[in-house]
Amino acid sequence: MQFAIGARGARQPGPEPVPRAAAAALRWRKATASNPSGNCVEVAALPDGGVAMRNSRFPDGPVLVYTRAELAAFLDGARHGEFDDLAS
Repeated sequence: MQFAIGARGARQPGPEPVPRAAAAALRWRKATASNPSGNCVEVAALPDGGVAMRNSRFPDGPVLVYTRAELAAFLDGARHGEFDDLAS
């Protein structure tokens, strides 16, 4: 079983981490409205159907992995304004 570090450092079952070499080979993309100073979230499709996310300022840093269902739920919430308070 693979583990990911969760809130407050607790180990939780999670997806297999993306190795650094594999992350470098992914086709990363970000929104066209992203900040030109590099404060962006980048996403990439994974071969197993998952979605990888990283901070564009730290391309060699951690990569978070989500299922497409998890990403769809987040995007649905964003479309409905559930996170607007975090951007103001």
